[in-house]
Amino acid sequence: MKKFLQLFFFYLILATNLFGQNKRVDSLVNLLNQTQNEIEKTQFLNAIADDYKSSNPKLMENYARQALQLSQKIKYKAEEGNALLNLGIAQIILGNYPKAIDFFTQAKLIFENELAIGSKEELKVKSGLARAYGSLGIVFSEQSNYAKALQYHIKAVAIYEEIKDEEKTARVYNNIGIVYRTQKEDFKALDYFSRAQKLQKRIGDGTVGITTTNIGNLYLQQKNYEKANQYYLEAKQLFEKYPNDRGQGELFNNIGLYFKEINNQLKAFESWELALQSFAKIDDRFGTSDTYLLMGECYYDQNRFMEALEYAQKAAKLSKDLNVLEGTALAEKLLSSIYEKLNNSSAAFTHFKLYKIAQDSLINHENIRKSVQTEMNYEFEKKEALQKKEQEKKEVLLAEKSKRQTLKTIFIALFVLLLMGIAFLIYNRMQLKKTLTLQKELAEYEQKALHLQMNPHFVFNCLGSISSFIVQNGTDSAIKYLSKFSKLMRLTLEYSKESLIPIDKEIESLQNYLELEQLRFNNVFEFDISKSSDIEDDMAIPPLLLQPFVENAIIHGLIPKKENGKISVDFSIEKENLVCTILDDGIGVDKSKEIKENLVAIHKSMALDITKKRLEMMEASTAQKANVEIKEIKNETGEIQGTKVVLNLPIQYIK
Repeated sequence: MKKFLQLFFFYLILATNLFGQNKRVDSLVNLLNQTQNEIEKTQFLNAIADDYKSSNPKLMENYARQALQLSQKIKYKAEEGNALLNLGIAQIILGNYPKAIDFFTQAKLIFENELAIGSKEELKVKSGLARAYGSLGIVFSEQSNYAKALQYHIKAVAIYEEIKDEEKTARVYNNIGIVYRTQKEDFKALDYFSRAQKLQKRIGDGTVGITTTNIGNLYLQQKNYEKANQYYLEAKQLFEKYPNDRGQGELFNNIGLYFKEINNQLKAFESWELALQSFAKIDDRFGTSDTYLLMGECYYDQNRFMEALEYAQKAAKLSKDLNVLEGTALAEKLLSSIYEKLNNSSAAFTHFKLYKIAQDSLINHENIRKSVQTEMNYEFEKKEALQKKEQEKKEVLLAEKSKRQTLKTIFIALFVLLLMGIAFLIYNRMQLKKTLTLQKELAEYEQKALHLQMNPHFVFNCLGSISSFIVQNGTDSAIKYLSKFSKLMRLTLEYSKESLIPIDKEIESLQNYLELEQLRFNNVFEFDISKSSDIEDDMAIPPLLLQPFVENAIIHGLIPKKENGKISVDFSIEKENLVCTILDDGIGVDKSKEIKENLVAIHKSMALDITKKRLEMMEASTAQKANVEIKEIKNETGEIQGTKVVLNLPIQYIK
């Protein structure tokens, strides 16, 4: 015999006042017949279906299918999702769990897609999605897949808390408590039952009596009779305030068990009689059969075998009529025991055989259920994985589309910039005034480059170099310079979206930049770039990290020299760090500060500040050293021989 009766999960199969329900259904049917608005019709059809969940699952299914067909016809996704939810609930009541989970999954997908595209009915869609999650949680609970059940109940309650639907939040709290109670995690179960009860009391939710009964059942299971009685009395008062015949019947059954546990059989039978009265009001034969079995067992324990026989027979008949295998097996087992005590061996053996038949059927049914459950879970997992894959594919495609569009815009802008630059060069060759106009236009293009997020400082300086080159050289030289500049810009654009690039790519970019500066300054300096063999192909560096230091070495170190200079760039590995060394034989740091460079000096300061911030961010994100050291190189007599810049960076790889 199942000692502690399980209450139903909330908001799927919760009994209501049948008279009040009929009046509401009649009202909704009248509204449905009067309206010509198809949107309103889908809403009324779903509302009628929902009202039938407590009394007539077949009618619930019928109205839900009408709502589904109409909502699909008018492409009303929110109500289509609600129709699928109602169909799923009807299937649960009818005992078809695989169909139920299929409907709930379809509804979940609809609501998730609606949220993704930004539905105008956001609140309604979120509520529907929470209901879908909660419904899946109930199905998985009924199928003993408690981990999955808990996962979806948590998702549901998170949405209900977000949209501040306290009534639904409380009911899901209760459902979570039932899951934990099933897993014998009483502390967690009590926590969620208590949360639900507290919230229900505050908002005046009529289901608070059921939650309170659940708490009482938990304490009874722990044999804490004082606490159990306390909550049962409270639940009784709450059912008087918020009538619910089904919930009240279950309460009296459990109160009867409480009195039986403390050896007060008289009070136990009084409670069970009250349970029978509550169940009779709503013609609940399931609850009635449980009560008969409880009474039969109690009479048996008192050696009152004739009274036990009467109620055991009633329980057996109802269980068989309802095709409840567990109840049938328990009743037949009790009958066999009673006849054995009455010395009726023949009857005892007959009912024992009937008990074994029912028990075997129950085992077979359970095995089939588990097989269906396994298959159902597999199909669900497969569908869920497929849906996740499809969603990820959509997101990748959208990201790629956005990336392509961004790159297209950048390339068009750059191409236009180059064309306009060449046009101005040709048109204004002999006119200084127009050359100055070209410089102004180039400054505007610098701002456009900033908005395109193409390393603002780098592009600014390059464009400034173009304008300077235009003034000092002819059209042919300017066109040659712009050609190299465009090549460098292509590389810059290629790397601008990346946080890390291979070291070889950074070397390629530096190579192009140095060649460009050589052309600009008539080859007044040489350069070389070297890389240690210890550096692996997939080692990476943030793009354009070294360029400001190289530029600084050229402008402030080499150009002010009277004779030609040299700059060297080296990449090596030291003590698990990437070391980048920039060495020039220029005039040195101190002397360069004495030289006034207005525009270039301002830009250079910005570049160094930006680079230092990049290093700080790198150090913070990798939790490894990332710094720069700048020092002058002197010979034995103290004469300045140049400047050495050393960047110590964490070793990173392309993922």
